[in-house]
Amino acid sequence: MNVHPNASELTRTLVDARSRTLALVMDLTDEQLMGPRLPIVNPLLWEIGHVAWFQEKWVLRHRDKAPPIRADADALYDSIAIPHDTRWDLPLPSREETLAYMQEVLNRLLERLRTITLDAEEAYFYQVGLFHEDMHDEAFTYARQTLAYPRPRFPALTQEGAQTGGGPLAGDVEVPGGTFLLGATPDLPFVFDNEKWAHPVEIQPFRIARAPVTNGEYVAFVEDKGYLRREFWSENGWRWREKLGAEHPVYWQRGSDRRWYRRSYDEIVSLEEHHAIIHVNWYEAEAYCQWAGCRLPTETEWEVAASGEPTADGRGITQHKRRFPWGDEPTFAGRANVDGGAGGCIDVGALAEGDSPFGCRQMIGNVWEWVSNDFGPYPGFVADPYKEYSEPWFWTHKVLRGGSWITRSRMIRNTWRTYYTPDRRDAMAGFRTCAR
Repeated sequence: MNVHPNASELTRTLVDARSRTLALVMDLTDEQLMGPRLPIVNPLLWEIGHVAWFQEKWVLRHRDKAPPIRADADALYDSIAIPHDTRWDLPLPSREETLAYMQEVLNRLLERLRTITLDAEEAYFYQVGLFHEDMHDEAFTYARQTLAYPRPRFPALTQEGAQTGGGPLAGDVEVPGGTFLLGATPDLPFVFDNEKWAHPVEIQPFRIARAPVTNGEYVAFVEDKGYLRREFWSENGWRWREKLGAEHPVYWQRGSDRRWYRRSYDEIVSLEEHHAIIHVNWYEAEAYCQWAGCRLPTETEWEVAASGEPTADGRGITQHKRRFPWGDEPTFAGRANVDGGAGGCIDVGALAEGDSPFGCRQMIGNVWEWVSNDFGPYPGFVADPYKEYSEPWFWTHKVLRGGSWITRSRMIRNTWRTYYTPDRRDAMAGFRTCAR
């Protein structure tokens, strides 16, 4: 049976999430809050209103049947009903009105927590709203990168996750085969529908990289003209590459000194050789693997490497699976680069305390990792009340695992699945490889 958070814990996390949302937008001008009309971003002024509307919809209106706080809220903020390209044309409230609406929703959510009996069903709807805001906060962070806005600052966070150095971490580890329970178990505090439920999968022995691919490793692919060589690309990948004329990762640029640099928000910085490659799409990851003579891991292989434990003789995997690579306790300090504390990626060799039993590092945090699979349902899938979260995206998106440097630690775990279309380069995504 799920163990849900208590009211005081939910209060703390809801306030924390809203603080993060505001920290990501309050320094921007009114013009920046609207931004250009692009297919991979929303107007931030619309998006912060949408975050509050979503919480109002599922808790205040769905649970309590309360009337909307704003009569026009559905016409403004319903992402299912409002086409993406029209969001810049809506009669959006001003910054001040939007912030007032957000505060009113939060006030009512917190007041309600003080008066209700918090059972598992109530906790589900509060957590859906909380994690929805956390996911949008990650989107706000990479939207600032897309739009070359200044680096976000999170003054409330310590720099626990920040580590300089660590260097590379080359090589693969051996993972034995066996029967593995892929997916989440009902004892977790919160589970999205696409993780339900753990089911047995037969896995063959495999070799997986100890760490994600680094900038330095990816440079070799770029300098070997990997983007221009058709033999490394799938048909869809090559079509994407030709359409964009891509010759290197989206934010990279070659300096006059012939060295590689990258745009980090509104600054140009030297390419960090041992940091995980980030902002590459699934096609780019697939092409690199073809060039390097390896492959992307399957979703099952990734989860086994992150959460499986070897039997005493090392020839199989036990029935116990870990919630995190290091164990079942959500203790992230010194183990994972999450929550934004480091301000970006770190060396792939850092944070050895977070290793999985098989010796894989940084499987939680730093960069989301593409796997080979299409995003689809597990056996017996049943959509949760928030039906639009998973089902509309099955078979059109690719799966990513593990979270990034900005993902909130309260959300991420080994069974968490996110998903993007294979052409998306704006997300905080990299990858690790498997031997063929």
